[in-house]
Formats: sequence, C-alpha cells, structure tokens
Amino acid sequence: MTVPRVTDANVILRYLLADHPSFSPQAAAFFAQVRSGEAAALIPEGVLVECVYVLMKFYAVPRPEVAERLSQVISYRGIVNPNRDILLEALALLARRAVDIVDAIVVVTAQHHGWATFSFDQALRKLQRDMDPSAC
Repeated sequence: MTVPRVTDANVILRYLLADHPSFSPQAAAFFAQVRSGEAAALIPEGVLVECVYVLMKFYAVPRPEVAERLSQVISYRGIVNPNRDILLEALALLARRAVDIVDAIVVVTAQHHGWATFSFDQALRKLQRDMDPSAC
C-alpha cells in the first residue's frame, strides 16, 4: 500500500455524484484503487461531515442513502482512518435516526471509549440518553 492521500470532500462528492466530466472520472479511478487496496486514503472526520451536509442539504440525497454510500467508501480496503469503526457506526446511526452527523460522532466516540459526553445541545443530550441512559 502506498502513502495515504488525505482526501477532500470535493473528490468524494465528484466520485459519488459522477457529475463532472473531468473530475468524476479521476475520482472514480482513485477510489477504484482505494477500494482494491492499491492506493491508501484518509478521510478526516470534518471531510466526512462536509460530505453528509452537502449531499443532504444541497443535493437532497435521502439520509439512509447518504449513510450507505459514505459507509461503502469508508469501508474500502485502502481507507486508513484509525477511527473507521466509529465513523461507520455514526453513519449507521445517521441512517436510523434523524440526528446530526456531528452529534452521532460525539455520542459514538464516547460510547466506544466508555466516556460520557458534555454538551449544552439538547438534541445531543437526548441522543446520549437514548443510547446509554447510564452515561449521562
């Protein structure tokens, strides 16, 4: 495997949307290599969050489809995110419930480490209680 390339949201979006005559094929070629493990990529959490927001808000892609498509990408053999399991679980939570992706990442991160959350955000606190009432 090669040195990972930190991948930006615009590459992921062009890949998933296949909407640009030049960029989309380049993104598809790159992610074909990542899928097979020939190339390595790191997708920062902020980039994943940006992809969720853009797909849902700008392109009106349904929440479950956003979660499924991004989960597929995060699961590619060449993805080297050290917190891949947390991101996948947060995306699964996004698909199941009307939650904010950042709230999902916060709650799932806390659960994975056995930590509590600290937030003034009522939606996040409710999500935490729903997921693990003893952690509040």
